[in-house]
Amino acid sequence: MMWQQPWIIGNWKMNGRSSTVAAFAQAWAEQRLPENVVTGIAAPLPYLCALKQAAASTALHIGAQDVSRFASDGAFTGETSAAMLADLGAQFVLLGHSERRQYFGENNEILSNKLDNALAADLIPILCVGETLAERQAGREENIVAEQLSVLRGKSMTHIAVAYEPVWAIGTGQVATPEQISAMHAFIYTELLSFSHKGANIRTLYGGSVNPQNAQTILSLPKVDGALVGGASLKADNFATIAQAAAKP
Repeated sequence: MMWQQPWIIGNWKMNGRSSTVAAFAQAWAEQRLPENVVTGIAAPLPYLCALKQAAASTALHIGAQDVSRFASDGAFTGETSAAMLADLGAQFVLLGHSERRQYFGENNEILSNKLDNALAADLIPILCVGETLAERQAGREENIVAEQLSVLRGKSMTHIAVAYEPVWAIGTGQVATPEQISAMHAFIYTELLSFSHKGANIRTLYGGSVNPQNAQTILSLPKVDGALVGGASLKADNFATIAQAAAKP
């Protein structure tokens, strides 16, 4: 994955069937895609291989939505290790999505283990951060995001990818204002630069009800290096439209 190009990453969450994966791949192959934009899909684990195979003729990168906090093979029923994901052909993995934090109690200790495992397997981790509506209304959004970003401290990373997703804008149809997005992305950059390697490559994506109608406005904002797309990534034409918006100056 190129680190100087915009990234448009889809998160299919718990959606899809074999037939819809095949239909997406066929439709995706028919889209006109910009060469200077990185596109990828974080697929449900059962369909990761099918999507990779079906989209082999395209430049679509394939990733996972989560990874085990356990590094080695063993008695961890239901878990999928980073090494297994790499073996399946995954190139990146989402970590710390708000739904994982909310429903599965993931904290920085757990995420630190997952981050280490992903890096050891040469997977690109995309750390998801973001505040709830109550936290923003209380004026605590920067404190919350800084605490979530602190999991990256002390890691030997020359390439860092972060997705800012205000929890109150995920799947709700609400989108943060351009001013809110710009301010938070600038804050994230400053925070990352304060403890990362000098010259580190940094990608900060925006997520939260990104769609073909608002993509160009969002992607034109300073320090917005791409998008993490939810529902709009399930349809190849919508996802391609967002990728095309990222290619426009």
